[in-house]
Amino acid sequence: MTHLPGRTPSVLVTDDTDATREVVARVLAADGYAVETAAHGPEALEKVGQRLFDLYLLDLSMPMMTGEELAALIRRYHPKAKLLFITAYSARLFQQTTLLKDTEAFLEKPFGAQDLREAVSMLLFGHLRGLHASDTA
Repeated sequence: MTHLPGRTPSVLVTDDTDATREVVARVLAADGYAVETAAHGPEALEKVGQRLFDLYLLDLSMPMMTGEELAALIRRYHPKAKLLFITAYSARLFQQTTLLKDTEAFLEKPFGAQDLREAVSMLLFGHLRGLHASDTA
């Protein structure tokens, strides 16, 4: 799903850690994104079955279903899904996955609000939100 001008980008945040999920949702909502959350893969899949999101933030290591397993299922509904893996185990991500697709990235925990904002903006818009290539030249 491509961001449409005049439409609020939607984000689904899936993380089994309450504090991480809540902080990420709060930061993104404050930046104007429409945010929904899920505590685990099955809950996320229920939401994905109801609607598509512009971006999916997935914790890589969760009980019941890993972020990678969840990503594979999301791609069935949304083959061009934009995925941001949030993980404390980035080395494991690269051991298990040869390359991330153009529509995927990872953010290593712990991360700050600005790191989160930049990663989300780059995936959704291809640039830092509010800045265009001509602004940085």
